[in-house]
Order: sequence, then structure tokens, then C-alpha cells
Amino acid sequence: MSQKRKPAVAGQFYPQGKERLLKIVSNLVDESKEKRSCIALISPHAGYMYSGKVAGETFSSIIIPDTVLLLGPNHTGMGKAFAIMDKGEWETPLGDIIINEELASIILEESSLVRIDPTAHLWEHSIEVQLPFIQFFNPNATFVPVCIQKTTYEQLKGFGEDIAEAIKKFGKGVLIVASSDMSHYIPKEEAEKKDWIALERIEDLNPEGLYEVVEREDISMCGIAPVVSALSASIKLGAKNAKTVSYATSGDITGDYTEVVGYAGVIIY
Repeated sequence: MSQKRKPAVAGQFYPQGKERLLKIVSNLVDESKEKRSCIALISPHAGYMYSGKVAGETFSSIIIPDTVLLLGPNHTGMGKAFAIMDKGEWETPLGDIIINEELASIILEESSLVRIDPTAHLWEHSIEVQLPFIQFFNPNATFVPVCIQKTTYEQLKGFGEDIAEAIKKFGKGVLIVASSDMSHYIPKEEAEKKDWIALERIEDLNPEGLYEVVEREDISMCGIAPVVSALSASIKLGAKNAKTVSYATSGDITGDYTEVVGYAGVIIY
């Protein structure tokens, strides 16, 4: 029996009707933007009203291949620390997107950390909100979802290196997407200051420096785990550059700068 995951946040984080969602996404992206191949990207996962523009700009900058490895943080605490879904499909208002069983099985072979665990994905929004952007630009894309809890730097780095090996064995183009928001519920000035400290480490392709500075400066970046793994994988896959293509805060939308959430879009190539 094929597993089908139903949307958890359609109608909350983004519209649940196909036409309305297509209209919203097409307003958030820039189809005229010059696109480049990249190894990985970082994209935010709040409601589209808040972070959709940053996500749209980021996805507009790149060529999306037919296989996407989507790494998201675990907000619910459900399931295993490194939880993969290895078969089935996820339903979105834009249609079903199929899990790439071949890549998933290679990841399971390569990594002793990862476990098959659909429960971690049931109510988690961080991966789900990326899918309409991927489907918009490449309706044929397949994907592999991995939900990651924050563990030690060594484990996150190790998992990143495992997925790099899996991608090499897979032998076809794969885009890694790490889902993360930046600082949470602090004044805008403080959020921007802290976020750029973290973004500088990302742009330097320094996953250990990023992990360390997030701890030391108490940066409430929820996707630190997937980002560290994505950076480690990217380095092993030959990444030379990382560039922040978009940054915003929720205050830019709400006008309330006393408590904001930061959003960043980064491409790694």
C-alpha cells in the first residue's frame, strides 16, 4: 500500500485551493530571474504572507532538477532524530509529489543515523511549505523528505557527509533544500544583528562555526540541524560559494518591530 501524506498546513500557511495557490506563488516568484545550478539552498518556512517572498526569490534564482532532497527541522518533537519517508507521495493543492524511492534507499544504506519514520512528518510544516515552490518550477520533480532534530555537531556533520555520498552514488542531479527560519520573537535590530552573524558563517561554508555561533550567541534559528547537514554535504559535493539572495523579517509585513522572526534565502553552489 502506498503511503500518502495529507497536507498539515494548507489553508493556514498557504491557500488550500489550487488556483489561489498558483496565483499566490506566481506573485511571490520572479520568473524572469536568471537561474543557475546550485548544490543546495536554504529557504524559510513560515506562512507565505510572511516568508513567501524570501522563499520565492530564492527558488527563482536556481534551476530545480528532477530530484530534491528536503531537510527540515522537527518542530513537533515526534519521531526519530533523523526521520526519512522512503516511499509514497505527499499531497499538495498543486497535486501529488512522489518520493524518490531510489535516492531514499541509498541514503538509508549510506547513513546509520537515519530511520524510516513517517510519524515525524505527520504534522511537521517545515518541509511541506517548500513543495509548492518546487512544483511550480518543476512539476515533474520527485523528492525525499528527512526531518532532523537538533543533535550534536558531529552527528549533523556526519549525516551531511552520508547524504553527499548517497547523492554521488545516485548519479543524477539532486538539489538539497534545508528549511529554516532565523531569529524568533526578538526586536528587529537584535534579530538582524544575530541573523547576519549566522549568515556570515553560512556564506563562509563553515558549518562548525555556524553551530558554535548559534549556541554561543543564543540565536533561535530553528533549522540549525538541517542547515549544518546541508552545508556539510555541500562541501563534500564541491561547493565553493554561498550567497544570501534575500533577507526579511516579519516586521516588514506586520509593521511590528518589537518581536520579529527573521527569514533568509541562501544558495550554495
